[in-house]
Amino acid sequence: MKNTIADIAHKAGVAKSTVSRFLNGGSVSHATRRKIEQVIQETGYIPNSFAQSLKAKKTSMIGTIMPRLDSFSASQTVAGMDEELRKHGYQLLIINASQDLSREIEALYDLARQKISGIILFATQVTETHLAAIQEIGIPVILLGQQHNHVHSMIYNDYAAGYDMGRYVLSMGHRQIAYIGVTEKDVAVGVKRKEGFLKAVSEYDEAEAFLYESGFKMSDGVKTACSLFELNRTLPTAVVCATDNIALGVMKAAHMKGIPIPERLSVTGFGGYDVTEVIHPGLTTVKYGYFQAGHLAAQHIMKLVNDEPVDFLTVMKCEMIHRESVDKLN
Repeated sequence: MKNTIADIAHKAGVAKSTVSRFLNGGSVSHATRRKIEQVIQETGYIPNSFAQSLKAKKTSMIGTIMPRLDSFSASQTVAGMDEELRKHGYQLLIINASQDLSREIEALYDLARQKISGIILFATQVTETHLAAIQEIGIPVILLGQQHNHVHSMIYNDYAAGYDMGRYVLSMGHRQIAYIGVTEKDVAVGVKRKEGFLKAVSEYDEAEAFLYESGFKMSDGVKTACSLFELNRTLPTAVVCATDNIALGVMKAAHMKGIPIPERLSVTGFGGYDVTEVIHPGLTTVKYGYFQAGHLAAQHIMKLVNDEPVDFLTVMKCEMIHRESVDKLN
């Protein structure tokens, strides 16, 4: 028997009007929203208003879901998207998920209710709940930064970037190398970059890698580096960091501890942020073309909206940038 709004309200323990307001995109508390969403997911309920909105004429708007607003990579990518979309008469609607997976799921449904034509999702993880939402809303979606076989995906070649960085640091004579990574829930940054780096290290018998984990913020890099310095009487000669933000944190921590870079400690990152070029010493890093990626993501989502073919997987290249933060050992 088909569930009604009254059934959903009863199971969620809220008023019928609250469910109706939720379904129409109105204001409800976060806790109430979560309860209603859970009941809808458990019952498989698809409200008539939601189904009708999906059949209705779409707008000339593209939605993008960002993990955080203070991310250099995301902001540069969004700038590229916006520039390309405006050329073709589309507008960009931005939602900040604040690194909250539940808010990412909410945003997918919210954008669908607003008759968005397509969605670009900055993915840090791809869960079964993400996949179920993407399938249910029936709107073209592109994953940016992560890959899944059932969703159009755009990724950087993070494994190759990690390998190239490892090879470079090793070629400069370093054999005792610390690697500060991030959670493996983020497959691209947390797994692929590290795997590429470790592959390079494995090709040198006398090389040794020491693995650490940090958060994504610069302050997290400072904390992790301070712990590394305190726990090791003999410092590694180089620290390879999974992101530029972590690398900047390591450089600050080294300065606080009176450790000169690169004379006593070499440091590298990934990202190619603008600030890495103007600091001293300049940070050796892998540059990712975020603005260009935004252009390409916009082109792909417009093609999907217009039922034009797009490769399920697009792999974007990166570029090694050699600067002064890595010392050559004798």
